[in-house]
Amino acid sequence: MIESRFFHACILGLGVLVVSIATGAGMVRHLAHTPSLSAEPQYLYIEPGMGVKRVSRLAYEAGLVAAPWHFNLLVRLQGMERSLLSGEYEVLPGQTLEQTLMQIRKRDVYLHRLVIPEGQSVSEVMDILKGAHGLDLEGLTAPVEGSLLPDTYFYERGDSAVAVVKRMKNAMTDALLAAWELRDADLPFASVEEALVMASIVEKETAVPNERPLVAAVFINRLRKGMRLQSDPTVIYGITAGQPLDRPISRADLRTLTPYNTYRVSGLPPTAIANPGRDSIEAVMNPADVPYLYFVADGTGGHAFASTLDEHNRNVARWRQIERDSR
Repeated sequence: MIESRFFHACILGLGVLVVSIATGAGMVRHLAHTPSLSAEPQYLYIEPGMGVKRVSRLAYEAGLVAAPWHFNLLVRLQGMERSLLSGEYEVLPGQTLEQTLMQIRKRDVYLHRLVIPEGQSVSEVMDILKGAHGLDLEGLTAPVEGSLLPDTYFYERGDSAVAVVKRMKNAMTDALLAAWELRDADLPFASVEEALVMASIVEKETAVPNERPLVAAVFINRLRKGMRLQSDPTVIYGITAGQPLDRPISRADLRTLTPYNTYRVSGLPPTAIANPGRDSIEAVMNPADVPYLYFVADGTGGHAFASTLDEHNRNVARWRQIERDSR
């Protein structure tokens, strides 16, 4: 009788244990496959050395789980207590907790996108970097004008802005040297640095891609003839040091003597006036084979080119009329 009661108790205990295990396993599966509660992408940032409890709390605050212990439990069951890899993770709406933990296990971190447009000055690029989310700005100083290649760069939260600038500088060096190797013969540049200065002027003078070789040809032809470049963007740079001019350029500006005023100073300015893109660099290294010495806006967003001063003056008169008609 006693043995029978003991046997039945063991069977009952075993049954309870099986049910408990099944219930627990079902609960774990449910938690693992429960989607994020947030309707918008969320970003879970795990700092180096951050413990499971703190990360679980952050996951809860971001709406990734209904309670901190959900995250905590799955991390421990998967043996990830010591492998919560630091970084920022993008969690999309509907993404399950299991998928999020797989991201962390693989360190599939979110990469921020940093766009540096063509023609930005170093000063403007510094402003972009200072406004970029998650970049470490410690030690950031402005490099030489024109030394950064405009492009799209990606970085992790916490990356050094100094390291990003180094990547931009290396990219510019590579682009310049590659174009320099394939340059036309007899260009009026003593060095690749002079070609960079010219490319920055071309970049600021036109945003029309197919005009860049023509604009480059105008300035190169003027250099060869000993004519002053007479480029408005160089005058502006001498006034603002790379920031936008908040008013139209004036006749007084054209008369103001600065090292960058190519209406007053012959030859190239002492440095670049912006960071040129690859197309402007290539246009300067391989300019169009045309005799043009002048250009002026044509009212369509592009320019009218001329080989003689008389022809140029007629183009200028047409442009002035377009300006008057648009008022």
